[in-house]
Amino acid sequence: MHWWERERSTILLGLFNLLIMGGLVFFLRRPPPAGMELVLPPPTATPPATATPAPTATPLPSPTPGPLRVYICGAVRSPDVYPLPAGSIVRDALMAAGGPAEGADLTRVNLAREVHDQEYIYIPVKGEASIPTVAAPAAATPTSAPAAAGSRPVAPVYPLDLNSATLEELETLPGIGPVLAQRMIDHRPYASLEELLNVPGIGPATYAKIKDLLVVR
Repeated sequence: MHWWERERSTILLGLFNLLIMGGLVFFLRRPPPAGMELVLPPPTATPPATATPAPTATPLPSPTPGPLRVYICGAVRSPDVYPLPAGSIVRDALMAAGGPAEGADLTRVNLAREVHDQEYIYIPVKGEASIPTVAAPAAATPTSAPAAAGSRPVAPVYPLDLNSATLEELETLPGIGPVLAQRMIDHRPYASLEELLNVPGIGPATYAKIKDLLVVR
């Protein structure tokens, strides 16, 4: 009994150590838990993007020039108005009229000249002193129309370009007569409207009247 009392603490400490050692050995030898494996689906191939061709602009059809109407008379076999294709020359008009009549003086006519719509062609006779002429029709312009006889000239379109306006256009400006208009032309070119103040006879009052009617290009 005295032996147990004397060795009890040592025996209990040894058993406690054995218990701890056994638990440690058991923990170290325990197989690790199976891990979860995340399986990703195989990547899906993305089809290449198909480039959409840009729409091509459809060219507008070119207008087909109409026939030329030419009046030919004089020393020809059949004087009359004849339709001719665009690009025709005087010789084509002469052939359309049946050719030259007897005594025609073709040396006084430029057979290679290109004709125009509504043109008048006269073939003279040999020895004829003068050839009657008729003025060719004026080409139509989109911005102006021929003025009738006795009518007033068409007013210019404002603002006027100070570097290119004509003498007559500058004279339409308020306070500007022919002398000042000519001085304005003589001082060209202008880099700005303010340079008009350098023109003799144009002061601040006159400049204030005309500056809104002019531009510098």
